Amino acid sequence: QKPRRDRRNMARSKSPSPPARASKKRSSRRSSDDDSDDSDEDELLRKKTERSEKRMKSKTTGGKLDSRAAENERSKEEGEIHLEDKGRVKTTESDAKKTTKPLVVKNSTNGRAGGAYVPPFKLAQMMREIEDKSSPEYQRITWEALKKSINGLVNKINSSNVKNIVPELFNENLVRGKGLFARSVMKSQMASPQFSPVFAALVAVTNTKFPELGELVVKRVVLQFRRAFKRNDKSVCVAATKFLASLVNQQVVHELLALELCTLLLTQPTDDSVEVAIEFIKECGYALQDLSPQGSHGIFERFRGILHEGEIDKRTQFMIEGLFAFRKSGFEGKKGVPEELDLVDEDDQIVHEISLDDELEANASLDVFKFDANYEENEKKYVEIKKEILGEESSSSDESGSDESGSDESSDDDEEPAVAAPTTTQNITDATETNLVNLRRTIYLTIMSSLDFEEAGHKLMQIQLQPGQEIEVATMLVECCSQERTFVRYYGLLAQRFCFISKEYASLFDDVFMKQFSTIHRLETNKLRNVAKFFAHLLTTDAMSWTCLAYIQLSEETTTSASRIFIKILFQELSEQLGLKKLNEKMSEEDMQAYFTGVMPKAPLKNVRFSINFFTSIGLGGLTDGMREHLKKEQEKERERRANASSSSSSSSSSSSSDSSDSSDSSDSDSSSSSESSESSSSSSSGSGKRRRRKRKSHK
Repeated sequence: QKPRRDRRNMARSKSPSPPARASKKRSSRRSSDDDSDDSDEDELLRKKTERSEKRMKSKTTGGKLDSRAAENERSKEEGEIHLEDKGRVKTTESDAKKTTKPLVVKNSTNGRAGGAYVPPFKLAQMMREIEDKSSPEYQRITWEALKKSINGLVNKINSSNVKNIVPELFNENLVRGKGLFARSVMKSQMASPQFSPVFAALVAVTNTKFPELGELVVKRVVLQFRRAFKRNDKSVCVAATKFLASLVNQQVVHELLALELCTLLLTQPTDDSVEVAIEFIKECGYALQDLSPQGSHGIFERFRGILHEGEIDKRTQFMIEGLFAFRKSGFEGKKGVPEELDLVDEDDQIVHEISLDDELEANASLDVFKFDANYEENEKKYVEIKKEILGEESSSSDESGSDESGSDESSDDDEEPAVAAPTTTQNITDATETNLVNLRRTIYLTIMSSLDFEEAGHKLMQIQLQPGQEIEVATMLVECCSQERTFVRYYGLLAQRFCFISKEYASLFDDVFMKQFSTIHRLETNKLRNVAKFFAHLLTTDAMSWTCLAYIQLSEETTTSASRIFIKILFQELSEQLGLKKLNEKMSEEDMQAYFTGVMPKAPLKNVRFSINFFTSIGLGGLTDGMREHLKKEQEKERERRANASSSSSSSSSSSSSDSSDSSDSSDSDSSSSSESSESSSSSSSGSGKRRRRKRKSHK
């Protein structure tokens, strides 16, 4: 019996308890399952199985869900496909390995698409399968395709293929994807700031056709700069300022934004803010100097003040000195827009006036997909817009026309050419002169709104004038000058600039001088003074020819009080500007004497005396030396003529005296008798006079 008991005890001790046996079976099952899973399942399923094992260890067996039930509940919550057993998991995973990059759709009922990549063939298949083209699913697929296409085109753009990329970009619906376009351009520019001129050229071209697209890009760049400036993010600030500088060069945004940005960076200068401002000025300094010379001068004066203060680091001071040297060299290497990127004409440019202080909205909702109830109508509208931009209809019609003409020529080689029907053109003239009034208004507003004469001249040269309308610029300059209280040199400098640019304007101001002098009596004294000083400035700078003085006839009969005042102010201003000596030399030039005969006449002597007296009375007697000498010579000649005339008369009288010698005696007697009679008459007259005096005294 003892051996039997010992055997039983040994068997009991060797045989595990029921729970231990179950756990041992489960552990062996788990180990076998883990081995099979390691060979078949990927990393994601391995993590899930580990999580399920942890949950099973932490939970008790009674009243709790097992690992498979927990996975089922979790998969239902996430909206994923439930896999019933491990065998099915293995089959699905093996199928997944066979297919490359499948499309995974999660929670399709909510319209949320997942997956990083959809193959083109599968995307086209999905679009063909969807019958309702206005459904949210179809719109989402087209949205993803639009996003991918815009990103691809923007990412591969460079200075050599801009002209080829732009038509491809217009083929995409930029009205629907303007948020995508702005986001893609800004991301690409931020990744490579050195290509900012290329992206600015792309924005400038799209801005001509879709101004709201260019405005959106400018607003987002300004907001990006604001955020970076507040966070002291120097790298983002430099990238944003480079993009803004390129947009200023392309005239997408007004130059006032650049001046505001420089003012903000240099108001409280630090090393970083000054460096950012220097990089910004290097990019757009040439354009600022051309568009706003006074503003550019103010910015460089501020740089000079910072340099003199010496509160910044030595390295930054050297950078400022390098900027001044770069400016002195004429911004060599960064003179505005490169030739290959100058794709927009000045007439087509649309400039957005946006300030740093404006309340701007980024419109982030444009970057997110939204369901469009009128999707098909909007797509048709953009197709029409695309045809207008790219000219598809005209090109197709030209091709068809060329084909037809080629066939006609081949078929009608033997026939005589048909006579073309006469075409009648009808010219319509605007008798109301509305266009002329609008042109004058534009010229006036441009002159009055400019900071200095250089800016005004640049803007006026950009106005498209019809042939013969150049005279309006000269007339408006004279009229604006006459309206001022006192003479403003701004108008004289502006007229001088136009005369130096083109000789045509010099002749036009000559015509305006003639018209003003002929109607000078209509002007008030103040206006008359301004006009006289205006033309005196043009004469002293040789902007217009001195031949205009030929229109002046200085005489008592041909001048009025207003014209004499005009001549007085004109020559007094010339004397002040040139000096009396130089003015006298100018007026005594032999080549110009034919044009000065009206002002300083040589004949008749009456007009010569009037001119001498006029210039002497206004304090310019030094100009009359030549006329005085001429007058003396003429007077001497007159005396000689009279002397010659008297001598000729005396000789004739001596010849006639010999013939009348016989009648001399009778004449003597007659003369004596006449003398006696005269004496008697005189005595009688004296006696009568005395009698009258006596009568008057008696009456008194």
